[in-house]
Amino acid sequence: MQEAIEGHARDFGLEFFPIIYEVLDYKTMNEVAAYGGFPIRYPHWRFGMDYEQLAKGYEWGLQKIYEMVINTNPAYAYLLEGNSLVDQKIVMAHVCAHVDFFKHNYYFGKTNRKMIDGMANHAALVRRHMERHGGDLVEDFIDTCLSLENLIDPMSPYIARAREPRPDDEPDDDVPRLRAKQYMDKFINPPEYLEAQRKKKEDEKKKARRRFPEEPQRDVLAFLLAHAPLEPWQRDVLEVVRSEAYYFAPQAMTKIMNEGWATYWHSKIMTERALTTAEIIDYADACSGVLATAPGRLNPYKLGVELFRHIEQRWNKGQFGKDWDECDRLDVKRDWDRRLGLGQRKIFEVRRLHNDITFLDEFFTFDFCVEQKFYSVGYNEKSSSYEIQSREFAKVKEQLLRSLTNRGQPFIYVEDGNYDNKAELLLRHRHDGVDLDLGQAKDTLRALARVWTRPVNLLTRVDGKGKVLRCDGDTLTEKSAEYPG
Repeated sequence: MQEAIEGHARDFGLEFFPIIYEVLDYKTMNEVAAYGGFPIRYPHWRFGMDYEQLAKGYEWGLQKIYEMVINTNPAYAYLLEGNSLVDQKIVMAHVCAHVDFFKHNYYFGKTNRKMIDGMANHAALVRRHMERHGGDLVEDFIDTCLSLENLIDPMSPYIARAREPRPDDEPDDDVPRLRAKQYMDKFINPPEYLEAQRKKKEDEKKKARRRFPEEPQRDVLAFLLAHAPLEPWQRDVLEVVRSEAYYFAPQAMTKIMNEGWATYWHSKIMTERALTTAEIIDYADACSGVLATAPGRLNPYKLGVELFRHIEQRWNKGQFGKDWDECDRLDVKRDWDRRLGLGQRKIFEVRRLHNDITFLDEFFTFDFCVEQKFYSVGYNEKSSSYEIQSREFAKVKEQLLRSLTNRGQPFIYVEDGNYDNKAELLLRHRHDGVDLDLGQAKDTLRALARVWTRPVNLLTRVDGKGKVLRCDGDTLTEKSAEYPG
């Protein structure tokens, strides 16, 4: 069956790493799922909690894991023992498309394809530290590190952020002079004044060089690894957490695309090649569960597959370009079909180049929004529930993109590692129109203070006004501050 499904997938143009399937009973499946799809992870209570949640969800009939696949070469995928033959076919077709996505999407190009070995090495390292320093001590520190794991720069593998030399980096001893006749120059530009100005400029440059980091740094974990007073075993643990955070980051950045791509292809492979007549009802029943969307919630499978189909249809009919954009006649646009047949080529190009943000920014159109009946939601304090706020396209798209930007996390930068010349840490929240959740922000500051071992400050804006939150151990204080515009 694997050979047949993979043959169909290759016929459609998918290209993937070799896939190794393992059939697991539901308990083992839940164990692997709790480990993020890997057979082994470092020991931590969080994985046990995730296992309990998955196990109870399965036993009470609330959820069921049909498949898992991990981004490695060769790729490993898991099939649930006892699934029907139709379910196993769907899973294999789905997995072929996932592995094709892992292999070709730009944002997976920098990930470690041997991460199974990496996870095993992390597990061995953490266990060794637990034996040497005590399990409770190490696990407490893992708790701290995990509460900070989102403070990375997920775009850093793709963007060189090293600052280009600026003109003011060059030696510059010149001080602006006023124009004057030669015989008047020493009166108009007194030598003592020019010398004082040169000294002032040099002092300012020295002060700037002493500041670290010289530029705001988004990878807070990298800054802590470089400058926090950590014990060697603590540095190892933090490095493990940071390394795994970077491994999983592309999956969060492409969730809608990846699931949409896999759903598109399992649907095509099954309905055009792999299904028998007797299996159609079972297939439709399984797919309806995957694509069902609860009111007010976003289903990445549904949004992704519908958007890929929309793109394919537009490029098949030539509904793009200057003429299409400038056409304002609804009757002409409704019947627009230039029979270009470029849809398949376009969706393969989209799969290679985009992440969820750019995917939606470019292809989530007004027509698609109306066709799929999207709306924006907000919390109504009077009714204590989330309600539809608007069906206006611009607002719907803005809310959608905002929820995905930086994986839904706030942008936090290290501004100063020697704040107020007291070796305190100063972070800045880049305010993009949404205030921080102050409860979570304070918990994060407590965790940062444990790693930095000195007070930690966070500059943010609350209700339009600048504010500095300061954590000194367990004590939290707030004060007004100027927030740069």
